[in-house]
Amino acid sequence: MKPRLQDKYEKEVRAALKTKRGYANVHQIPAVEKIVINMGVSTSREKGALEEAVKDLTAITGRKPVINISKKSVANFKLRKGQSVGCRVTLRREVMYEFLDRLVATALPRIRDFRGISPRQFDGRGTFSLGLPDQTIFPEIELDKIKFNQGMDITIVTTAPTNEEAYDLLKLLGMPFTK
Repeated sequence: MKPRLQDKYEKEVRAALKTKRGYANVHQIPAVEKIVINMGVSTSREKGALEEAVKDLTAITGRKPVINISKKSVANFKLRKGQSVGCRVTLRREVMYEFLDRLVATALPRIRDFRGISPRQFDGRGTFSLGLPDQTIFPEIELDKIKFNQGMDITIVTTAPTNEEAYDLLKLLGMPFTK
């Protein structure tokens, strides 16, 4: 069974984008390609911080994260080559739509004093990046078991060539942008 947001994209959003932008070919219509969730862990933290980040990211996404390792040493950051610096997960297809639906419908409204997301976080080529200050906004995380408050970066990669087309796509998918 298809996720709710994927069904909405195929039935409503594609048709709305085609009429609004006047695409001649169906393959020109922008789509969400993948979502990358990254949690960076400071090297100065306790040893259990990375394991907690992996556990939280697994609970949020349902996928086991890959651990990021530093490629070179940086003395100012007390970072050594080969040291673990965080973890990331790449979501595609049905899992991506389910995560985006949970992000828009349940997680973002749980942010304290939430007034919407700034539309200025596009990179110029249709990719949208969003930083979240805390992992506790997701309902999968149990507040009693949190040892470290950990932020995360969420990058939504679309096939749209411009920011305006990607903005229209995400707006129609339900992303709560500010005016």
